[in-house]
Amino acid sequence: MRKFSWLHGVLAALALAAPLSAAAQGELVVYCTVQEEWCRPMVAAFEKTTGIKVLMTRKSAGEFYAQIKAEAANPKGDIWWGGTGDPHLQAAEEGLTEPYKSPKLAELQPWAVRQAEASHFKTVGIYAGALGYSYNTDLLKKKNIAPPKCWSDLIKPEFKDEIQVANPNSSGTSYTMLATLVQLMGEDKAFEYLKALHKNVNQYTKSGGAPARAAATGESLIGITFQHDAVVQKVKGAPVTIVSPCEGTGYEIGSMSIIKGAKNMDNAKKWYDWALTPEAQSIAGKLQVAYQVPSNKSSYIPPQAPDLKEVKLIDYDFVKYGSSAERKRLLSKWDKDVSTLPK
Repeated sequence: MRKFSWLHGVLAALALAAPLSAAAQGELVVYCTVQEEWCRPMVAAFEKTTGIKVLMTRKSAGEFYAQIKAEAANPKGDIWWGGTGDPHLQAAEEGLTEPYKSPKLAELQPWAVRQAEASHFKTVGIYAGALGYSYNTDLLKKKNIAPPKCWSDLIKPEFKDEIQVANPNSSGTSYTMLATLVQLMGEDKAFEYLKALHKNVNQYTKSGGAPARAAATGESLIGITFQHDAVVQKVKGAPVTIVSPCEGTGYEIGSMSIIKGAKNMDNAKKWYDWALTPEAQSIAGKLQVAYQVPSNKSSYIPPQAPDLKEVKLIDYDFVKYGSSAERKRLLSKWDKDVSTLPK
């Protein structure tokens, strides 16, 4: 109840203090690529602040990228908010999104501004989060297996059919894992690793956050996800341990893009500017529904959020692995060399 009391308070404050006109009219179609529990309060706060009616759909990053591409001749969405930066960068490269320089850019972390510059201002960083995995401590103890600490541990025979991870074609999370392993190990060794991991995967999910929930409920022993997705489960009381792999790991810059040809372009820009404010970026953390690190330097960061300074992060090449050619090539190779293998 306290969470929702806080939301009512912030909605009232935003309505009074926000520079956007509360008399604004019209609609906005938002394609939301974070969890539903975060999408909904964001929409409610924006509607309260602006008077703009929001029509929101929630899907994974890869799904929305494919949908925006399919709808390019007649766009149905206005703003694509959230999800890993790689498909946003690919959409930018393919001319599917609109350049926009928000006046809020000066308030953002350097990594968020670099994302905007890399895309020629067709996308911007809104949060960051490190890749990792979580395991169910109760199940691990029951199975009498040593706790995994590294990527290399996940291909051990004792984890056969014990790991859940998303399909990189639909999930930005899983594509980040694919690109991370290639950068960490080199492409040949990374694909040998992925073939070995395949034997231990019990399910390739559509959504990148689903494996964290599976590990939390005991449906799967291990879930490979962004660490903040596992924090959501841990805060709820799930018996999970969150791992930053010992070899190092990649990270995402969650992004936001205006869809080219948006029918509600002015309202899309209003969402864009508003979503970069500390008030909007603090909603998820204060409601305890998400634990990414927000891009506005003045945003509230929940104490449970993974401290990126304590994670061994690789120097992730967002430009290369967010490019259309490289993403298509790696996904095609994964489809051909990994997904078709027998268990």
